[in-house]
Amino acid sequence: MNNQTVSVAELQTRQWVSNVIVKYNFCPFARKEVENNCIHYYTSQSVSIDDAVMEMLEQCNQLNSLAERETTLIMFEQGFIDFEEFLDLVDLANALLVAQGFEGKYQIANFHPDYVFADSDESDAANYTNRSPFPTLHLIREASMSAALDEYNEPESIPEHNINLARRKGIDFWQALLENCKKPSM
Repeated sequence: MNNQTVSVAELQTRQWVSNVIVKYNFCPFARKEVENNCIHYYTSQSVSIDDAVMEMLEQCNQLNSLAERETTLIMFEQGFIDFEEFLDLVDLANALLVAQGFEGKYQIANFHPDYVFADSDESDAANYTNRSPFPTLHLIREASMSAALDEYNEPESIPEHNINLARRKGIDFWQALLENCKKPSM
């Protein structure tokens, strides 16, 4: 991090990436990107879907021009608190990714404080594999993801491993961990 003011969303999301995603290996590729400092954290103040997708497209353009930037997390500090509204944003963001010619170049993963998988119960601890401090769009370079998956033994087992770990630890564990990410770090 540089000397510029860092948003609450960025601070909490960095803690979440480190203390949840990397520590519990939800994404086996994240540690390398954290250690190489090539994750860009972008805090958005957008509250409208139109503004949010325009910012997402701008972040795609920045990924195009900045090869050292491996991936971008767009955290919505003010907007999309409602999970259903966030899913509308995700749908439009994916559609615009295609319409703007980024299909095959970038993909979007999404995270939300109230994330619930389709056909899942709200109290299923497995939802915590996609719960984050703030509504977040994760822009991933497809070529990098493909290369990482090619070198990973049984990549199809990653989601199942994450679900099993989440359920084994239980909802109280993950709730406390996510709340800890919201506390100031020393």
